[in-house]
Amino acid sequence: MTEPTRVLLVDDDPLLCQGLELMLGSAGDIVVVGSVHDGDQVVTAIHQHRPDVILMDVRMQRVGGIEAVAEVRRQPDPPRILMLTTFDHDDVMMRAVGAGVDGFLLKTSSPAEILAAVRSVAAGESVLSPRSARQLLDHVQHGTMPGRTEARRLLGSLSDRELEVAKHVASGATNAEIAGRLYTSEATVKTQLRSALDKVGVGGRVELAVLVTRAEA
Repeated sequence: MTEPTRVLLVDDDPLLCQGLELMLGSAGDIVVVGSVHDGDQVVTAIHQHRPDVILMDVRMQRVGGIEAVAEVRRQPDPPRILMLTTFDHDDVMMRAVGAGVDGFLLKTSSPAEILAAVRSVAAGESVLSPRSARQLLDHVQHGTMPGRTEARRLLGSLSDRELEVAKHVASGATNAEIAGRLYTSEATVKTQLRSALDKVGVGGRVELAVLVTRAEA
């Protein structure tokens, strides 16, 4: 039997955390293992609860979500991060993508959408709200992300296999799907993806996908 996806909630609103816990707990394949109410508590909670996915708020009193994401990404084998927020503005989204989030979803999303996003992020996919996806595409198309020449230079630092992995990430493939396409193990894909992210200097697969898209524009 497959183990349920372990979720950590990070939000400064205890009532929202309770609501999310009830909603997520209603799904048999997801379990909320803990909740904290500020970004400075996240790393300790990761070590205590070992979540697979973090649902992270943007704005908290002491340490905001984007700063907390950067700290999580410095941990060995960090959990996946889905940013759940009321703020769907360009600056917030791009800072979150730059910090390395795996998904960006509005708190006004339906329970079904939130459940689907948690499952997708846990499976290695990237998730953006429809409006965020349009904004990100606009950034790519209008040059506010790295230009084509710079993107190609960064991707040129990758090995052939790392570049293959990056291109599959840009196509929306999960780690398991990439492993199947490349006839290798999922652990090997994770290692190659981590190496690719480090070499091009980005925090997560969303930003890596943007680089690949930009290079091929």
